[in-house]
Amino acid sequence: MTVVGAVDCGTNSIRLLVARADSAPAPLVDIHREMRVVRLGQGVDATGRFAPEAIERTRQALADYVDIMVAAGVERVRMVATSATRDAANRDDFFAMTAELLGRVVPGACAEVITGDEEARLSFRGAVGELDSARGPFVVTDLGGGSTEVVVGDNDGVRAAYSADIGCVRLTERCLPSDPPTDDEVAAARAFARERLEPAFAAVPVEGVRTWVGVAGTMTTLAAVGAGLADYDPEVIHLSRISLEDLDSVCRRLVAMTRDERAALGPMHPGRVDVIGGGSLVAMELAEVLSARAGITELVVSEHDILDGIAMGLLD
Repeated sequence: MTVVGAVDCGTNSIRLLVARADSAPAPLVDIHREMRVVRLGQGVDATGRFAPEAIERTRQALADYVDIMVAAGVERVRMVATSATRDAANRDDFFAMTAELLGRVVPGACAEVITGDEEARLSFRGAVGELDSARGPFVVTDLGGGSTEVVVGDNDGVRAAYSADIGCVRLTERCLPSDPPTDDEVAAARAFARERLEPAFAAVPVEGVRTWVGVAGTMTTLAAVGAGLADYDPEVIHLSRISLEDLDSVCRRLVAMTRDERAALGPMHPGRVDVIGGGSLVAMELAEVLSARAGITELVVSEHDILDGIAMGLLD
């Protein structure tokens, strides 16, 4: 039996997966899965630097994750940092902090910045592992805080991938200052999202894909709100489906709400309240393109994503 630890540190959240496999080809079995919103990317789009308080929030969460990994007997660990860390001028402060903490799990371990292409491939591997190959080819979208990965492939692997410089935090900070956003702000935000996604769909041909899989917190939250859940339930959401018509309705409703109204929704994580509107607008743009180019009519939402891809890679 091998116990592995995977940590994904994005613009909005830091997540942990501790899992075990009795042998290399065996499916991973979750031991512990957790997400915390730390907003590491707070202000990075405007300043180009991590805010000290954002690094401290991340440090506190990672320290707790390290305690969990040590207690679980993790033998191999990998922590990846994505969009915000690629953009921050003072990222060495972040790396020094992660090396100090992760060294308690495996000596010499440290976070690593991965390219958008690798982020996309890891997300794809985690997202499609449980899906019937007959439903492929798949297009997987990982809508994060600072970037959105678009990947096309099947169970044999990735055919094309692109990381677009747009996400729920970046779009909210840049285009949506009002509560709720004005019509002009929404129009400008959609235009900005469309512009940033255009090169993704130029690089990743989606014509002919049969299944759209959405991963990460924006997508799972949209599915939970669409399902009318009183509380967020990952077992209900994992591999659930929502029609594009219902997805559009949910997105428009969330964008029109005030922050207080969104916060009152049962499945809404407090850390997503102020950015779910921006995420909704990116999701609407994705749906529009995939409907027009591939005839997609529904979204499949997966709880398994880059974390699972990282953990699988530790067993290769």
